[in-house]
Formats: sequence, structure tokens, C-alpha cells
Amino acid sequence: MTPPLATPPVPHDQRPLTQLLHDWQAGDAQALRRLLDWVQGELLRLAQSRLRGHDSPSLAAEDLLQEALLRLVNRTPDWQDRQHFFATVSLAMRQVLVDHARRRQAAKRAGGAGWQLVDGTLSGLGEDAQTADLLTLDRLLQQLEAEDPRAAQIVQLTYFVGLEREEIATLMELSVATVDRELRHARAWLSAGLGRASLEA
Repeated sequence: MTPPLATPPVPHDQRPLTQLLHDWQAGDAQALRRLLDWVQGELLRLAQSRLRGHDSPSLAAEDLLQEALLRLVNRTPDWQDRQHFFATVSLAMRQVLVDHARRRQAAKRAGGAGWQLVDGTLSGLGEDAQTADLLTLDRLLQQLEAEDPRAAQIVQLTYFVGLEREEIATLMELSVATVDRELRHARAWLSAGLGRASLEA
């Protein structure tokens, strides 16, 4: 499974960024520009981390970041704080990668190329295998979300955003013990699903 991302460094004073999030949510269009100028470097590092292991030469970090932000511009969520903002952007980047992988898969199928499903690890595999694994994992996460939305959110915040257990507990207003329990459940569920996918390949 994709290794956790490093949580973006938090400045000593979080108030300016949090205030910009609230101003953006309230309809201040200029707040978005100031916000992006404030965290541009961290967002690019986040995009580079999301691309690491995917080896997709047709998608640069700048393109990934731009497309993810475009998906968020017109639907400003109820931002809680800086961590919530970075978590949302990271998950938007992941969805961009999934959509990119689906387009590549469709193009290969149209060209008559075969497609290979692989097991649960992305490391050390070629681009095609990584894409197939990403799509398999995305399908399983959608199934888990339908069955247990909270567990699915916790596993995404852990593996695709890189938040610590305590950070997830605060963000979701849960106890750390509950986060641990849900994470164990999600890991077992996904492991079983990836095993079935490997046998069906």
C-alpha cells in the first residue's frame, strides 16, 4: 500500500492561513489567491509526494496540483483548519491520479493491450502495474466506504494524507482507540480484498 505522506510542516502561527480558509469559504475570492501564495511550496511538495512511486511521465507535479485545486475551487468545504485543508487537497490529488489511471487504462484497452492486476504493493513495480494496483485499491476503497464510511475515511487519512492517529482523532472527533480499531478493521478488509483481486488476475 502507498506509504504515508509526510504531514506538511505547520508554522508557529496558524491563524493567518486558517483565517484565509474561512474568508474563502465566506466568498472572498481574493482569499484563495493569498492562501495559495502562502502555501504554494508546501502544496508542490505534497504533489511530488503523491506522484512518488507512480512514475507517470505525462503528469507533472504542477499539473497534478493545478487539477486538484480546480476541483476544489468551486466547492469550498467547511474548512476546519490547516490540516483539514491539506487533507482535502491530498485526497483531491489522489482522485486526479485515479482518473488519470482510468484514462490510460481505457487507451490501452482501445489499443488492444492487455491489462494486469497486481497485489497490494506499489513499490518496485512498473508504471502499468502501479496504475492497475491504484485502480484496484480505489475500487476496494469505494466498496469499503459503502460498507463502513468511517473506516474508509480513517484509512485514507492514514495512508493517502499521512496524518497521525492523534491528528485523525482530532479531525474526526473520535478517540485514538476508536481510530486504532477502525484502522485495524480497514487493513484486514483491504488485505482480504487485494488477495481476492490477485487470485482473479
